[in-house]
Amino acid sequence: MGIMSKIISGGGQNTTDEYLDLDVDGVEPSRGDAGMSVRIATISGQQDVVDIKDAVYDGDLVIADITRHTTSDSTMEHIMDDLRQVAEEVDGDIAQKGDDQVIIAPTGVGVARRKLN
Repeated sequence: MGIMSKIISGGGQNTTDEYLDLDVDGVEPSRGDAGMSVRIATISGQQDVVDIKDAVYDGDLVIADITRHTTSDSTMEHIMDDLRQVAEEVDGDIAQKGDDQVIIAPTGVGVARRKLN
């Protein structure tokens, strides 16, 4: 499974050791200079929402794996309400990708509802 497949599908339990720095000729990585980071999270329960909220308030985009819950689960409904509220408060966006991921975007970032291809 490639790195993009892992990001898109969630790839199970991942550690930072599983992420690769790509060697792209002529492109210097902008470590620390970026105004926004893309953060990956797993939502196991309500306690995980706090870190996601903090990241979005700090201006980061979060891709959260929700495979541990069904979308009809009352806990998940409460979690989604909390995340929608955060997206509204920061004038960001939120979208669910299938039954396994939620994307929460910070201020000024919208999540396109159409695929590129």
